[in-house]
Amino acid sequence: MGELIRLEKIGVEYQTRGHAPKKVLDALDLTIAGGEFIAVCGQTGCGKSTMLRLILGAEKPTAGRVLIDGCELPRPDRNRGYVPQKYSLFPDKTVLDNITFGPEMEEFGLLGRLTPRFRTRRREFRETAHKYLRQMGLQESDANKYPDQLSGGMQQRVAIAQALIMRPKILLMDEAFSALDPATRADMQKLVRTLWAETGTTILFVTHNIAEALYLGTRVVLLGKENPNASGRVIFELSVPDSARGASGYPRREEIERMTKLIEDAAMGGRLEVEMAEFAG
Repeated sequence: MGELIRLEKIGVEYQTRGHAPKKVLDALDLTIAGGEFIAVCGQTGCGKSTMLRLILGAEKPTAGRVLIDGCELPRPDRNRGYVPQKYSLFPDKTVLDNITFGPEMEEFGLLGRLTPRFRTRRREFRETAHKYLRQMGLQESDANKYPDQLSGGMQQRVAIAQALIMRPKILLMDEAFSALDPATRADMQKLVRTLWAETGTTILFVTHNIAEALYLGTRVVLLGKENPNASGRVIFELSVPDSARGASGYPRREEIERMTKLIEDAAMGGRLEVEMAEFAG
């Protein structure tokens, strides 16, 4: 597929009272084709989450342009889904209501819920939500539960379904698995990669776990700083070829070690956080 996302000379700085502006990103350039799975790694504070918010449209750059399909889009829309580290579920809504909230609000708003057509569409939305529940590996009985009745892994599955029901072209995931235990995390990695292969959705996935990045991504993008006072920018990119993967879909151990060494060498002045113990391949 052709180019879908382009970040052109992106700069982001925040004004702080009594201090010089804090620069987070500077001269960041990145081009992403439709259907890619981009895993984003980097040191804490180098602008990974900021980059996702820029692509989402929830934040504007101080300098440069963010182009989606060649256009600057001023605010979030249905074509860009977002799954944060902390579950974005409404605690007072059931699983089913959480998943259907987005399409209901987009089509009807608040007042439109009073129209007869809403009942018909609501049934259709719920049928679709049940399909996503099954796809996420959840049970029909989970549909009427509330978030506090679910495990962390189950809540994250619902959050992904909540994003996917909008059928976004782009799915942004900000350290979405970091709070999960290793076994659940491995299950979620396999689930998301399977969904990506089935749907062709363009995914950007922020993680500190290099093994996770190498398993999930078709390309690993490393953000970093040239020195502690510098701003974040792309300092290294690495494509993960299918030929490096074994039958399980994970890169082979020797490939993990080789590519991890390349990423670490590119970190320029400091080792990245490596959580090899959580690699399940």
